[in-house]
Amino acid sequence: MLEDRTQTTEVSFDEIRRQRESMNLVHSIVEARYDHTPLALVHTFGCQGNVADSERLKGQLAAMGFDFTDDVQQADLVLYNTCAVREHAHDRVFGNVGALKPVKAANRDLIIALCGCMMQQEHVWQKIKKSYPFVNLVFGTHAVHRLPEMMYRVLSTGKRVFETENSAGTIAEGLPVRRDGSFKGWLPIMYGCNNFCSYCIVPYVRGRERSRRSEAVLNEARELIASGCKEITLLGQNVNSYGKGSDDMNFASLLRAVNALPGNFKIRFMTSHPKDCTPELLDAMAECEKVCHHLHLPFQSGSDRVLKAMNRGYTRAKYLSLVDYARRVMPDISLTSDVIVGFPGETYEEFCDTLSLIETVGFTSLFTFIYSPRVGTKAAELPDPISREEKGRWFKELTDRQEQIAAVRCQTMLGTVQTVLCEECENGRVSGRTDGNVMIDFDGDESLIGTYVKVRITQARNWILSGELVR
Repeated sequence: MLEDRTQTTEVSFDEIRRQRESMNLVHSIVEARYDHTPLALVHTFGCQGNVADSERLKGQLAAMGFDFTDDVQQADLVLYNTCAVREHAHDRVFGNVGALKPVKAANRDLIIALCGCMMQQEHVWQKIKKSYPFVNLVFGTHAVHRLPEMMYRVLSTGKRVFETENSAGTIAEGLPVRRDGSFKGWLPIMYGCNNFCSYCIVPYVRGRERSRRSEAVLNEARELIASGCKEITLLGQNVNSYGKGSDDMNFASLLRAVNALPGNFKIRFMTSHPKDCTPELLDAMAECEKVCHHLHLPFQSGSDRVLKAMNRGYTRAKYLSLVDYARRVMPDISLTSDVIVGFPGETYEEFCDTLSLIETVGFTSLFTFIYSPRVGTKAAELPDPISREEKGRWFKELTDRQEQIAAVRCQTMLGTVQTVLCEECENGRVSGRTDGNVMIDFDGDESLIGTYVKVRITQARNWILSGELVR
């Protein structure tokens, strides 16, 4: 296990300059190698943190002379940014990599690169090295900023490159970014995790908690606002730990600082860990007019015994007290959460504690998962006597109950007027999300995309709303 400590080491200016020099070298090579602008396909598996990493990878690739495509047959470079959190994502990656073998056979010059959380696991990259010889480049989460250097080695030597050093992690500022959206922006404020929940691989593949300087975060927020961004989402494995171990501001103070920036935009954040959620943070949410009243606060289980086995660091009563305080200062708050069904050793009675908790809280929506063992975690070593089929029945019972709760909650919104950020338009219907992160659609046209509008709710369909534009 890596040492449990806060790490705030930034990549040096000289190192960033060296990577920029490598960008220029790669640019020269691709100009000579291709008779067209080379195309990169960058596909992201997993969380919003991975999406933000991919935007930085794309920024570096653009600086190296690449444009982008979604067609694997047109690609000169395929880069998969992988996720290790659940078995399903793990299996999807191997399936997608295997499907590249005939593509590489038809195009021997195709460069195939794999990065992200899966590649930080030794048993994974060893398997890639042995069983997937057509993969050119493999690197972990701690080497994202070194993509130019690694690309230069691949292109100049023709040899395979593996960079998967185990590390507490660093922070690399000053990298180019190519954002996927124009009016919604992901803004990482910290990386890594110190919590070591017994089921979770993240601390092993993402390293220790380390926070970006508030000055760097605020400068990037200003850039997003100046570019026309209408919604900024602050990202971290545990944003509530922002600033720990430093003299910089804490997360509540950072929220207030971003909120104070001029401009017409909203602020979201994820993910919050209940053990570090404080009244100070909830007060900041309530008092900052640009912060959406939506809190994603994963509880994982309603049983104190299971929570202790998960090493979550809080109790059911502590969680419910946070919910009570949040609703006291923000009566309109929308609460969402993550739930694991069938943690090793969980009984049906303990699962029923989870059912009772969701009924008590009345979540807007849940992200529900059947427990997935991860190699290297403590939970993977625990006895797990409940069959997958039985866990599946519990899972359905949970999702059916949550669907009923969501339908009732949506019904209470009938007739209300909601602020909506318009995101998509299809067949004369615009869709977007309320401040509470609930999907809504209404009649409109593409001119509304990227703007905030007022919508009166006229119909509630389980967890999706319909409405009419308020002129």
